[in-house]
Amino acid sequence: MLDVTLEACAADRRPALEAMFQLYVHDFTEYWARQPRGELGEDGRFPDYPGLDRYWTEPERSAWFIRVNGHLAGFALLSAASHSGEPADHDMAEFFVVRKHRRGGVGFAAASLLIAPRAGLWEIAVTRANVGALAFWRRVAAEMSPGEVDERWLEDERWNGAILRFEVA
Repeated sequence: MLDVTLEACAADRRPALEAMFQLYVHDFTEYWARQPRGELGEDGRFPDYPGLDRYWTEPERSAWFIRVNGHLAGFALLSAASHSGEPADHDMAEFFVVRKHRRGGVGFAAASLLIAPRAGLWEIAVTRANVGALAFWRRVAAEMSPGEVDERWLEDERWNGAILRFEVA
């Protein structure tokens, strides 16, 4: 049985979060073929996540570790930003589970732990090429929301992909 828990990521734990970001970006590079982003720097690392400091200085942002049986297994960044341009109370800015713990319920459990206690309008954006993530987030949104899930698609300077918007009571 897997024990999935969340831990607020304090600023002094930032190095662990940054290390996991390297894995996260590595996974994403498969969607960035023939695009300028996603290149390794001369130090062999992907560029740092822009604006990461804001997750410890702005009250509407927070950083979380996902743990499985006490071990680090991923992270999530929450904000109140909006890819759609419409107001939202909460946004799943980034979400990552290491490959070892994918497709076994860890991601769903972690997403539920993050979303369920935060009432209001949620927005989750999924890049167009990441069809597996879209199926996952559709399932999460349907489970978390007592009402309809508004799914829209954008292809502009703000976003290229699906945006799920739903209420949590």
